[in-house]
Amino acid sequence: MKNVSVMMRRKHVKMVLLIGLGLCTVLNNYAQDANAGINEANTKVRSYFGSGTNLMYAVGAIVGLIGAVKVYQKWNSGDQDTGKVAAAWFGSCVFLVVVATVIKSFFGV
Repeated sequence: MKNVSVMMRRKHVKMVLLIGLGLCTVLNNYAQDANAGINEANTKVRSYFGSGTNLMYAVGAIVGLIGAVKVYQKWNSGDQDTGKVAAAWFGSCVFLVVVATVIKSFFGV
């Protein structure tokens, strides 16, 4: 009975080693180069950046138009804080444009 137990244990060990070897072979064959993945991600992000910058410029233009209408309404109604509102809206438009441009030049995209 003792010999049967030892033989079964050896079979289990052999089977585990064989499965481990098979897994190592499969993983080695299907493993990908990490540098290739990083370079592909870098290329894709850089290709999207131009579209994102254009989107920020478009959002800045829309914010500028909305701000111009708000300032015009305040000016026509005779509000005293028209200058503050105009500066705030103009500042937000300039901020969007400057941020897009600075990020573009800082990262060299």
